[in-house]
Amino acid sequence: MNKSQFIERLAAQFDGNRKAASEALDAVLDTIAREVARGEKVAITGFGAFEKALRPARMVRNPRTGERVRAKKTSVPRFRAGAELKAVVSGARKPPKVAAVTVASVAAKKSTAKKATTTKSAAKRSTTKKATAKKTTARKSPAKKTTARKSTAKKSTAKKSTAKKAPARKTAAKKAPARKTAKKTTARKTAKKS
Repeated sequence: MNKSQFIERLAAQFDGNRKAASEALDAVLDTIAREVARGEKVAITGFGAFEKALRPARMVRNPRTGERVRAKKTSVPRFRAGAELKAVVSGARKPPKVAAVTVASVAAKKSTAKKATTTKSAAKRSTTKKATAKKTTARKSPAKKTTARKSTAKKSTAKKSTAKKAPARKTAAKKAPARKTAKKTTARKTAKKS
């Protein structure tokens, strides 16, 4: 039995869905291969255990020429069959029956997961819209304060540097030139009196 034939047999457990059977098989094989390569032991109860074994350096014979060659030490995968698999293969026990996985149950799980993520993303969007609305109202109010504080030289340089960072404040200051001149003259009068 090759891989495509194995997928055909496995598809019967997935209501004839070859794609789901193929993805399931690939996921299992990939997980086993990655864990064994890392040096972990993958033990499936009743079936067997996959592990990484170290093969030391040794002398081997080249079958074509008969010449003896030194083989480097290497790591190889090793599989040891479990007691249940041995009993089934020897005929002492019948293979266990497997319940079929329905595609409808898998699809139902996926749809509930999608609904949960869409409600979370909708909640995030609404909170970000509220936060941006608060930021825009906060930006409008400091524009009036910057026009009032331009009367002294020290404060005006500080406010000009912040105005370069936020161009929205400049446009708000240009919209109300009458207020700007009125507040400057009152500020000058109070500075002269003191």
